[in-house]
Amino acid sequence: MSEKIPNDVSGNLKKNYPVSLTVFFPCYNEQDNLETTIKNALETLQNINADYEIIIVNDGSSDNTTDIADNLARENPRIKVIHHHENLGYGAALQSGFKNAEKNLVFYTDGDGQFDINELPPLLTLIKKFDIVSCYRINRQDSLIRKINGFLWTKLVCLLFRMKIKDIDCAFKLYKTEIFDNIKLSSSGALIDAEILARAVKKGYKVTQKPVHHFPRTAGSQTGAKLKVILKAFIELFKLYRKIKKE
Repeated sequence: MSEKIPNDVSGNLKKNYPVSLTVFFPCYNEQDNLETTIKNALETLQNINADYEIIIVNDGSSDNTTDIADNLARENPRIKVIHHHENLGYGAALQSGFKNAEKNLVFYTDGDGQFDINELPPLLTLIKKFDIVSCYRINRQDSLIRKINGFLWTKLVCLLFRMKIKDIDCAFKLYKTEIFDNIKLSSSGALIDAEILARAVKKGYKVTQKPVHHFPRTAGSQTGAKLKVILKAFIELFKLYRKIKKE
C-alpha cells in the first residue's frame, strides 16, 4: 500500500516501517476519555515505529467528543475522524472503522480507556501466524450483571457457530484488513463482534486468543448493558444464525 508517510510528532520522517497498522476507536460521549486515549495510542505506535493511522469514529456524540476529535485530527495528519450525525449503534461504528482502514492490519479498542494500548505490540507477533487475534479480559472490571450476561452470551454464540472463543465482545482485537473485503457485515448493534468472528471462521480464517487487562471506567457511562440493547442482540443473533446456516 503506497502512500506518503507523514512526519511523526517530533517532526522526523521515519523509514523502514515494520508494520502497517490502522488503529481505530469507536466513541460515544467520551469527552473525558478521548484525549488521553489518543495520546497513549500515539506513544505506543511511535514506540513500535509503525506505519500507522488513527481513526476516531464518533457515533453521534452529544457532548464535546466531536470538537475534541476534530481538534486532535487538526493537530496530527495521521488522525482522522468519522462522524455519525446520529447514534447509529456500536456495530455501525465498528463497520465505519473497518471500511475506512487503509493499512494492512486493523486494530480496534473502545475510546473509554478501559484497556491499555501498550498491550497491543505482542499481538503483532501473533498476527504473523494467524488472521485474527481476539483477546479476552483478565479480571473484568464490570458489574456482576454485565459479567454474567457476557459469559452466557459468549457460550451461546460459541455453541451456535461452533467456535471456541473465551470473550466474544472483548474490545481489543487485531485483524488482517483483507478479511473485511471478503465478508459482508449487517449488524449495527451489539451483535457485531459475534458476526465478524462467525463469518471469518466460516471463511476459514484462523483465530488465536490472548489475555489482556481490563480497567475500571473512570469517566462517562456505559451503554451496552441496557435491556433494550441486550434483547435486540439476542433477537439478531438467531436471525444471523439462520442466515449463515442458509449460506
